[in-house]
Amino acid sequence: MILLPLQIVVIGGGAAGFFGAIACAQANPQAQVTLIEASRQPLAKVLISGGGRCNVTHACFEPKSLVQNYPRGGKALLGAFTRFQPLDTIAWFTDHGVNLKTEVDGRMFPITDRAETIAECLIKATFAAKIEICIGTPVTAVTRKDAGFEILLKSGETKKCDRLLLATGSGLAGYKIAKELGHHIQPPVPSLFTFNIPDPQLRELAGISVNSVNLRLSDSGKTPLQQTGPLLITHWGVSGPAVLKLSAWGARILHDNRYQHKLLINWLPDLSQEEVRQKLLVVKQEWGKKAIALHRGVDLPHRLWQYIITRISITAEDRWADISNKTLNQLAQEISQGEYAITGKGVFKEEFVTCGGVNLKEVNFKTMESKLVPGLYFAGEILDIDGITGGFNFQSAWTTAYLAGQAMAESN
Repeated sequence: MILLPLQIVVIGGGAAGFFGAIACAQANPQAQVTLIEASRQPLAKVLISGGGRCNVTHACFEPKSLVQNYPRGGKALLGAFTRFQPLDTIAWFTDHGVNLKTEVDGRMFPITDRAETIAECLIKATFAAKIEICIGTPVTAVTRKDAGFEILLKSGETKKCDRLLLATGSGLAGYKIAKELGHHIQPPVPSLFTFNIPDPQLRELAGISVNSVNLRLSDSGKTPLQQTGPLLITHWGVSGPAVLKLSAWGARILHDNRYQHKLLINWLPDLSQEEVRQKLLVVKQEWGKKAIALHRGVDLPHRLWQYIITRISITAEDRWADISNKTLNQLAQEISQGEYAITGKGVFKEEFVTCGGVNLKEVNFKTMESKLVPGLYFAGEILDIDGITGGFNFQSAWTTAYLAGQAMAESN
């Protein structure tokens, strides 16, 4: 009896799709692997990510620390990261001729600073592994057939396979296929976005950045959602790492509230409110005759300080000696927990991340195989996994794709 080679199909030509196909073909050179991509531009997200440099991964090599960067999916990824983590990603790209560098904040990029380097590496590895690539080939339906799958293409053509990897990202077509095959989908909503704050005076400070602030979504549940990090004031509100991280952790809450929420900003998170008050009291005592607008006594950008004092009705002419202790307390509170109204979300142009996707309880994270449909595998953003900015979303794509590819390659 002649055994036919395994027929493997990967739907999705992004980072996870390519990586999964390559992992499978390299692990089982006899398998016939086909990659199907609906658009005519494979790896489109890779090419534009990280400002065109591609933030490949993050220099965090301890799985327990790594999973802390995933608002959704961290628990499921813990075991997966013990099998394939950033060190393995670095080694894989090094073995394929691409060296990565680590920046001060831990983000890792190709030393060329070109996203094309990563895309070209993946495409070259795909050809070397003799994977068939079908570009501009939308899939309209997938049905279970005997022990395998039948894939209907928009052209009317069908393809059959023994094992199928869905790596369609956050596209609705992939969710539709997964749902029709019996999986439950957590409704996708945006993650990683900026906050619109309708305060003309704040927006006039566009371009001012603060190295460290603490942001908190008020009334966000028993465990208040908060993040500390750099903040940038923009023409529409606030952005920067602290905002993006908070938007990721608060994605569901903000969506459910139609992006209307109260934001508390602590402009000096290294000091308690009482410590801020004491600093202000010293200034009041030592510089009583000086204008408050010109002598701030705390480490804040000058224009930001002038904006903050106007929020509690201190004028440019007011002097330190003239304000009451009550006003001093109000100023300390404004610095430590100023309240701002979020009225909408902006965009973060370098990333397109959603939370939501295939329910993680329905997937075996040792192999990325469906617990409901034998032979069906998942990788990347189609899963209900999302990370904060910094290379974490790509890392979950490399990890889940690698595990799926390895598992699909086994002959049984």
